[in-house]
Amino acid sequence: MAAARGTEREALELLARLLPAPPCGQTWFGDDAAVVSAPGGGQMLLASDTLVGGVDADFSLTTLADFGWKAMAVNLSDIAAMGGRPAYAVLSVVGLAPSGIGELYEGVLEAASAYGCPVVGGDLSAGEALVVSVAVTGHVEGRAVLRSGARPGDSIWVTGALGAAAAGLRCLRAARGGAVEPLLAKAHARPVPALAEGAAAREAGATAMIDVSDGLVSDLGALARSSGVGFELEAVPVAPSATLEEALGGGDDYALVFTLPAGVEPANFPAAGLPPPFRLGVCVPDPGHRRLAGAELPSSGFTHALATAQGTSAKLAPRGGPSELR
Repeated sequence: MAAARGTEREALELLARLLPAPPCGQTWFGDDAAVVSAPGGGQMLLASDTLVGGVDADFSLTTLADFGWKAMAVNLSDIAAMGGRPAYAVLSVVGLAPSGIGELYEGVLEAASAYGCPVVGGDLSAGEALVVSVAVTGHVEGRAVLRSGARPGDSIWVTGALGAAAAGLRCLRAARGGAVEPLLAKAHARPVPALAEGAAAREAGATAMIDVSDGLVSDLGALARSSGVGFELEAVPVAPSATLEEALGGGDDYALVFTLPAGVEPANFPAAGLPPPFRLGVCVPDPGHRRLAGAELPSSGFTHALATAQGTSAKLAPRGGPSELR
């Protein structure tokens, strides 16, 4: 029987109808991470992502260790997007022989050590495809930053230049074993979760936040849709060797986009030893208004396709990042 196909958004709309509503003060669905009440008070964060070999990574360009790093990093980025800090991770691996486990875990444990998120358990299983699924817990001081809090007049900021990961993938594909500028190759193979930046944005008074996994236009669009606003962008910071198109739609940068109330500046970033974020523009009342320098922004980024009969997933455009439950 042929696999029935549909987009991730269709599946998420179905799940939004099926899943129960959370208690007041919690967020169970539709953000980078779930926000639940922690035992003893406060808020706990829960995030989970799954990466599939051949879909989320091309092993002619990157290694199993890179795959392990990325499996951790994309989950840690979800914690960062809530303004939180990671606590613990569990990791499940399907379809990898014992000879490959050590290399995969080399990258997993490098990321776990670098960002203070020990792996405390998981599962191993046989399967026809390599699948790595990570779940991470985290915590946040005060209240988590959701996607839904932006208001008209809020300024829009991003924590770094965009497009390096897409440019790295482009160069790796063109080189096919040849030399590639190391920073570009690393931007694609080993993304850096902006945990310190997420905490700084929350402390600065961020009203909404999201990480750039599917591309700036797509992810800022998701934030705007959740908040019921549009946006007018003045300029976009483009990483060296990247194009504006890659900055707008390339994805896998894992920088954070956040909003601040009008008149509020993220002055605490330098004090925390962080580069100052870049001001992208402003939120506007019309949810359909999405412009850059006065021109309408076309749809770009990555739309995830799902194939239900075989239980597999695929992207409608090639890249190296995960589908996320949003």
